[in-house]
Amino acid sequence: MPFLSHFSRVALLLLLAPALGIAQPALPPLADHYISAKKSAGSFPLVAGGRAATLYASENDWPGVLRTVRDVQADINRVTGHEPTFLTDQPKGKQPVVLIGTVGHSPLIDGLVQSGKLDVANLAGRWETFVVQAVDNPLPGVVSALVVAGSDKRGTIYGLYDLSQQMGVSPWYWWADVPVVPQKSLYVAAGRHTLGEPKVKYRGIFINDEAPAFAGWAKEKFGGVNHQAYEHMFELILRLKGNYLWPAMWGNAFNDDDKTDPALADTYGIVMGTSHHEPMLRAQQEWKRYGKGAWNYQTNAPVLQEFWRQGIKNMGTHESIVTIGMRGDGDEPMSEGSNIALLEKIVADQRSILAEETHKPADQTPQMWALYKEVQDYYDKGMRVPDDVTLLLCDDNWGNLRKLPKLGDKPRRGGYGIYYHFDYVGGPRNYKWLNTNPLPRVWEQMHLAHAYGADRVWIVNVGDLKPMELPISFFLDYAWNPDAIPADGVGAYTQRWAAQQFGPKYAADIADILARYAKYNARRKPELLDATTYSLSNFREAETVVADYNTLLARAEAINQKLPATGRDAYYELVLHPVQACANLNELYYTVALNREAAKTGQTNTNELAAKAKALFEKDAEIKNRYHALAGGKWNHMMDQTHIGYTYWQQPPVDKMPEVLTLPPGAAPTPATPAAPARSDYVSFEAEHYTQAVNAGATTWQRLPDLGRTLGAVTTFPATAAPTAAPGGSSPHLDYRFTLAQAGPVAVSAYLAPTLDFTNTSGLRYAVSLDDEAPQIINLHTGLNPDNGNRPWEQAVADNIIIKTSQHHVAAAGPHTLKFWRVDPGVVLEKLVVSPGALPPSYLGPPENGAGKGKGEAVLGSLGSR
Repeated sequence: MPFLSHFSRVALLLLLAPALGIAQPALPPLADHYISAKKSAGSFPLVAGGRAATLYASENDWPGVLRTVRDVQADINRVTGHEPTFLTDQPKGKQPVVLIGTVGHSPLIDGLVQSGKLDVANLAGRWETFVVQAVDNPLPGVVSALVVAGSDKRGTIYGLYDLSQQMGVSPWYWWADVPVVPQKSLYVAAGRHTLGEPKVKYRGIFINDEAPAFAGWAKEKFGGVNHQAYEHMFELILRLKGNYLWPAMWGNAFNDDDKTDPALADTYGIVMGTSHHEPMLRAQQEWKRYGKGAWNYQTNAPVLQEFWRQGIKNMGTHESIVTIGMRGDGDEPMSEGSNIALLEKIVADQRSILAEETHKPADQTPQMWALYKEVQDYYDKGMRVPDDVTLLLCDDNWGNLRKLPKLGDKPRRGGYGIYYHFDYVGGPRNYKWLNTNPLPRVWEQMHLAHAYGADRVWIVNVGDLKPMELPISFFLDYAWNPDAIPADGVGAYTQRWAAQQFGPKYAADIADILARYAKYNARRKPELLDATTYSLSNFREAETVVADYNTLLARAEAINQKLPATGRDAYYELVLHPVQACANLNELYYTVALNREAAKTGQTNTNELAAKAKALFEKDAEIKNRYHALAGGKWNHMMDQTHIGYTYWQQPPVDKMPEVLTLPPGAAPTPATPAAPARSDYVSFEAEHYTQAVNAGATTWQRLPDLGRTLGAVTTFPATAAPTAAPGGSSPHLDYRFTLAQAGPVAVSAYLAPTLDFTNTSGLRYAVSLDDEAPQIINLHTGLNPDNGNRPWEQAVADNIIIKTSQHHVAAAGPHTLKFWRVDPGVVLEKLVVSPGALPPSYLGPPENGAGKGKGEAVLGSLGSR
């Protein structure tokens, strides 16, 4: 099937597996399948005939490697019911064995290399690389061995956990209660199995904004956010092939709360850091506990230096990335009097402390400087740090990258990284409750990061960890190898992920539910919803939104009934709960809107609608309580986050019922005055339904399936191509054909993803023309800056769209062609609307109106408000 992509072939196999009677573990999202329940030519019997192969590792290998072997030992038992023996002495006997170790750190593996039994040409000296392969006669008296060898500590650990994933143990087995599919036998296919070297060096998560949910859960289950909680988190990160963590810091201090935390992280193999505003590995809470005087380097430098020095002393030899620089206390900007010279002195003094305490040059300790919020302004105004320091570039807290490296600049020794958000506390509104991060948009933004060379560090704010399971998996998998997931491969990735958690039978449907739920949720984050968000009167918008969610809920509930009981806790956590909760929330606001509308005219169902709204509000709490009761109460408090009743950016202390109106008994309805029907002549095109795409040279138009608020989106590749100097003629553009009933002025509204000017020039541009008129060049970012208080930016991120309108004139009725021209890279088009008059108000804009669905010309006529 040469016409199918790798992911398409995998998806087809997943669908065919049940029909073909294939009993196999679910596929990991990025790897080809190399463990099966059935024997094949040359395969290695990991478990066969009621016996598991013995596991061997050198006792002087890394402690983290030996610890991981014990995890895999338990995983094999979990899948097959046969626990293998684990030994650290010399292998012997004729039974198959598994030889595990790190090149240069394991006499067992080094002996295989020296004897020519193991080729490490593509392993030695690489970063976090592993190989899994069978070797015949590896040692005297040993007939056959499966070798799991790593280039370094984490390379070996990843190889071991890759075995676990291949045999059907999800990385989320503990954090999402994903069961395994029991297997009697496990065979490793012949050949050399590897994922190669990761493209992004440090790949991690940030536990943040963790009260009340994560913090309340950890306090109940472990007595706090301590090593007992972190053991599970470290394991999860490694199973996901991540390596980096910013620990919880709302009221928590990783190095101070539990003195075993730092050494435990290092044993596991986790690289520790601190957030963008916590320099020198000292938590903000540590300053609150032990700091003396003001957090002000101008007036209190000696105290701050000693405070920071202790952070480096505490680090010792533990693998860390040291945050440098300084922001105001408590994630705030520094004072107005701060200047670049002072900040550069702070960095110089911090590096002196680093050198003094580590007894080696500062450039030998990994460091990063986060260009977060106002700190980017310092950089843009000329502040610089030494070349070995990683510049951590940031999004706007809403998933839109603010800045990327300039193409053609001299490479930095420390490289560039990205700090991204799946969760945020701040303006224009907190978003902390559920996942609102559709993977296509995450893909598009992180594709830009990869294309522009920001590949040293990727770290994402994941809030409470749950319920961000899918986007966390995707973020870390994509960081490992962005080239493995193309623009049209996100759906196949999601299907593989669903199959990993629930098996292949319903994976396609579950993947679609996960994608729909995140897409619907991202139209406007739940915390920003209210009764006025969607139009009651135009385009049946509110009704359609609620109907779509309820249809999704019905699909999710139907699958739940078909799943085995062992998988239903995981399914509720990962799929059914968020769909149920968000369908209910949207129906609540819709019902409140109907109630208020009915009350205006004294309709007889006003009180009935008020009662229904109250019942839906109560149901929100019932849905939360069901989540908290799962798995014997394992996740109690994890859904404590408030989300109803926001009045400004900060969360309400408790969920608050939206106001509804009631009428006194016996009240007579007031006759309604019929409103004049809102009418609009328009034609609406979904971006991907163009009539023709015109490419030029290497610049091509690329569909981005499922990206955006309604259908999909379109952009140009490569993302690094130079701007089009003069759009027009045969330069890249999209054609959309339609027919006008009359001549006159028309407006063209382009609906665009809220991408920022990541090139930091003067704004990203596109152009629009009708027929043969000269293209009008339009700047997406006129007046828009990603700062709290900037109204255009706040509206763009709240609405998850930028709408730009241009004015045109057509001389005659009849057929016309709308042309959308590429000017700058990175512009993402979602929808185009042509209208000779004002459009009826709505949130999502006019829906595509039939004839424009890629079937030729659309007709612009009197379509009404519908």
